[in-house]
Amino acid sequence: MTRIAVVLFNLGGPDCPEAIKPFLANLFNDPAIIRLPWLLRRLAAKLIVAKRLKIAGAIYASIGGRSPILENTQAQAAALEKELAGLGKVKCFIAMRYWRPFAGETARRVKEFAPDRIVLLPLYPQFSTTTTASSLKSWKKAAKSAGIDATTTTICCYPDDPGFVASMAHAARAAYEKAKTFGNPRVLFSAHGLPEKIVKAGDPYQFQCERTAAALVSALGIEKLDWVLCYQSRVGPLKWIGPSTDEEIVRAGKDKVPVVIVPIAFTSENSETLYEIDILYRDLAMHSGVSHFSRVQTAGDVPEFITGLAGLVKCAVENERGCLTASGGRICPAPFSGCCNRE
Repeated sequence: MTRIAVVLFNLGGPDCPEAIKPFLANLFNDPAIIRLPWLLRRLAAKLIVAKRLKIAGAIYASIGGRSPILENTQAQAAALEKELAGLGKVKCFIAMRYWRPFAGETARRVKEFAPDRIVLLPLYPQFSTTTTASSLKSWKKAAKSAGIDATTTTICCYPDDPGFVASMAHAARAAYEKAKTFGNPRVLFSAHGLPEKIVKAGDPYQFQCERTAAALVSALGIEKLDWVLCYQSRVGPLKWIGPSTDEEIVRAGKDKVPVVIVPIAFTSENSETLYEIDILYRDLAMHSGVSHFSRVQTAGDVPEFITGLAGLVKCAVENERGCLTASGGRICPAPFSGCCNRE
């Protein structure tokens, strides 16, 4: 029986108040996030952590003192493992980027499992050099250190995979119908933002977010749907891609329309959904005159999403290519040099 290891990539999050500082340090010391020479990056990271530590502490305190991302990811891993039971001896592992379990620990566990095939499955639907590429680089280093030599395929992105889209569209449609009692809803497809210079350097993330939004609009099938793709979580002085989610909420208030937020770049609940959207943006909406505010849950372990992920894993096992998209080959236009799938 073929032994298959599926490694789920995610960002990770602090699992207790004491973990917040090292989590932030790991995040801002990542060269994919702070693109400065090593010494300058360390100095910048130290300053950023010192500045944000108290703020981050308050954020996590407001959502229970910890991030739920590990438990969410464990639920996804368990559901996916069950869905793939007929494929062989399948075991799902979790490799977080900025907090435990780190890639090194996971790679050692994968080595002990002794798989014939490995599938790397990011829980970031849209590829970015700041997320998937960073996790992949960390994994490759850990796998080499652990002595892993099994044939490995990476699923680099699935921005419009039918399973992912269906899982979000189903929940979005229900939220939209409820919001209709307050007026003509505006749907905000909200994704984590990126500095504009990273996109201009060839990162395909914004292009892939646009694909997700377009696929969701099509799946919703609502005539004359009022919708906007926007970006949240801006930090620092750099110019970020837009429009920003908070600006769109204020605009919706001026237009006196209800708002439904659909988080399209997160597949697990985290501080950006539980605090930034549910608390910060809800408060902003109330003070901006928005008649109704609701937020769709992340894909989590919704059956359509898990079935979609299982389909991606099955395609990867049947394919000898090192990198796959949901449709097989490269989906990013040529100018996006940061694309993982260069074949």
